[in-house]
Amino acid sequence: MKAVAMEPLTVEDYRLPAPNRYHQDISLNITLLVGKYLEKHPIGKLYTAPFDVYFDEINVHQPDLVFVSKKNQSILTYAGAEGAPDFIVEILSPKTAGLDKKSKRRVFARCGVKELWLIDPEPKLVHVYFLQKDAERPAAIYREQDTFTSPHFPGLKIKGVTIFKK
Repeated sequence: MKAVAMEPLTVEDYRLPAPNRYHQDISLNITLLVGKYLEKHPIGKLYTAPFDVYFDEINVHQPDLVFVSKKNQSILTYAGAEGAPDFIVEILSPKTAGLDKKSKRRVFARCGVKELWLIDPEPKLVHVYFLQKDAERPAAIYREQDTFTSPHFPGLKIKGVTIFKK
């Protein structure tokens, strides 16, 4: 039997497909909402994926959205962030939902992330976790018709309909 020469695998061989268009719409909707708020209230910086967050020596993730307060800005580096951002948004997709809901959520909690939103596009739900209080159960679940707030953005009213706008 003749040996077949194979090319070595590269990072691209393991790359997941880009998020779908609705995922991108949700990400942009939140970016615009929080971005406008931050223009008037420059209390920190918002970053969108791809943006590397080095949580520890073995956990590097690219959350969909990352907010780092001015008080926590020392974690920002040329490469991204080294340490826990204050606030993270993960928009669930079928291929990554299990990771986002379990292992990544636990890494975020263990490393000090304060607030996590897991956004489920299909039933149009926002699961809000205050990870330093309870990493296993959401503090609240909001629907498309709900309006809510975040302690990271005082005075900002967040409308589910704005988040889920297509």
